[in-house]
Amino acid sequence: MEKCTIKVNGQEITVPENYTVMQAANDLGIEIPRLCFLKDINETSACRLCVVDVKNMRGLKNSCTLAITDGMEVETESEEIHEAIVSNLELLASNHVFECWACERENNCEFLDLMRKFNVENSYDASSFFTKKDRQINDTSSSIVLDSGKCILCGRCVSACDKFTGLGILNFNERGNETYVGPALYHSMEDSGCIYCGKCVSVCPTAAIKEKSHVSEVLDVLRNKAKKVVVAVDPSVRVTLGEDFGTEIGENVEGKMFKSFELIGFDEVIETSFAHKLSIKEEAQELVNRVSKDTLPLYTSSAPGWFNYIEQYESEFLNSIPSTKSPQQISGVLVKHHYAEVLGYKKEEVVVVSIVPTISSKEEAERVSNQFEGIKDVDFVLTVKEYARLLKRKNIDLLKLEDAKPHGELVQLTNCSLHTTVSVLEETLKAASLLLDEVPQELDYKDTKGVKEATYKLAGKEIIVAQVHGDFTIKEFFSKMKKTKKVYHYIEYTGNSVGCTDGGGLPIRTAVEQDLVQIEKLRHDSLVSIQNEAPQATEVIETLYNTVFEQPGSQKALDMLHTSYTKRKFYT
Repeated sequence: MEKCTIKVNGQEITVPENYTVMQAANDLGIEIPRLCFLKDINETSACRLCVVDVKNMRGLKNSCTLAITDGMEVETESEEIHEAIVSNLELLASNHVFECWACERENNCEFLDLMRKFNVENSYDASSFFTKKDRQINDTSSSIVLDSGKCILCGRCVSACDKFTGLGILNFNERGNETYVGPALYHSMEDSGCIYCGKCVSVCPTAAIKEKSHVSEVLDVLRNKAKKVVVAVDPSVRVTLGEDFGTEIGENVEGKMFKSFELIGFDEVIETSFAHKLSIKEEAQELVNRVSKDTLPLYTSSAPGWFNYIEQYESEFLNSIPSTKSPQQISGVLVKHHYAEVLGYKKEEVVVVSIVPTISSKEEAERVSNQFEGIKDVDFVLTVKEYARLLKRKNIDLLKLEDAKPHGELVQLTNCSLHTTVSVLEETLKAASLLLDEVPQELDYKDTKGVKEATYKLAGKEIIVAQVHGDFTIKEFFSKMKKTKKVYHYIEYTGNSVGCTDGGGLPIRTAVEQDLVQIEKLRHDSLVSIQNEAPQATEVIETLYNTVFEQPGSQKALDMLHTSYTKRKFYT
């Protein structure tokens, strides 16, 4: 590729000719303000905060979309640029509801950071010409809340929804100063067709889109001495929680996390790794049964959003969803209906609080099919961000805590090696082979855009397996599969090729960081590098089958560890 040489603030740099001015400035370590811009997602030049002055060009230009030319000379700091940025921030502030002391994003709001950096006064807040008349709060779903009072109309969520799902759930409604972002045709989030993947939450620079908080409810139940409160924690929490307290991306704060559970007042701790291994064994039995009865395909995932999509958009594949519950739900049902009795608790007095990276897990916990004997498996779901906020409300600085081991008896009963692998499909295939006393095989993948394919021999039959990851939206995958009439027997949707380290419930990084840093990879690499000294899951799982379930796929296992999915309509 051809190169161009330009100057930014007097510094000369040679970069590829397809660079923008903002990219060239980034390479020089010069940070240009931005709000709407998010590389490869939202490149619309809407906010006009990234303006620069280019020699021999009239007026200020948007650096995020301005292509470089050889010999270009650019200034990023001048009185004119400063005044333009301040003016635009003042206009944005006039439409913003400032509740910073009670806002979920008080410590990492990109808009507030710029307001402080440029010392902007909210000079237009009383002007009816600039401000919105009505604040739209869409909190009808169990997972996501939209608040137009915090929205700056940057469009990042709209673009992310379209890019990552292809569904176009969010868009701009109304016009002028009445414009707000929400589901198309003014619908509620509950019936919008949203699958709660959380991508919109991850890219929002303010708190205009956020998870539905359960922090206050959890604090209330922790104060109730009549309850036994159990925290079920996902493996990824240990390498993401610290980010909201200032650690490096992906830094492991496992010991401090466990100490915080003790200080907060949880009675017992359970890690969902053992439940993951139990779910794999149950799904392996289901796969074996389907192979023997020729009732494939089976479409699996560790992301609840995958199943939400099939229920609403591809309901003809409902029978292809494995019925095994998620590790979150299996942890909850076992705590209440098995371990509670072992520990001498009454199941009606046990409250299970899950801490996870995904916001779709909130909707999952509310499903009627995720109950047993009329009791919810999981009572409250906190994202990693929510748990960090809970700690701050209790004035607990995570990084000042001493390292500790998990407390309580329950963790000893379920102690096993940490689940850090990415692929449910690969683990299930291995477990299925072992159930049949066959030797597990290595998968020789052929990688096409967004899909890795391989063949696997099971029970004397050759099946075609595939992994679909983030390069493909779910919609694109199903469309292509139908068009090409491609036959897959066992499919896994991973959402992202490095695992669930980019969930909507994880600490949100700035647009600059999302542009320049491989955030998901840093988190993922940190997680898989953890050396866990706990025993393998074999003993824990065997004990459960010996004392509770007898064998994989037994009637008791089907009753407790399995769920169901139904066709759902949106825009009703």
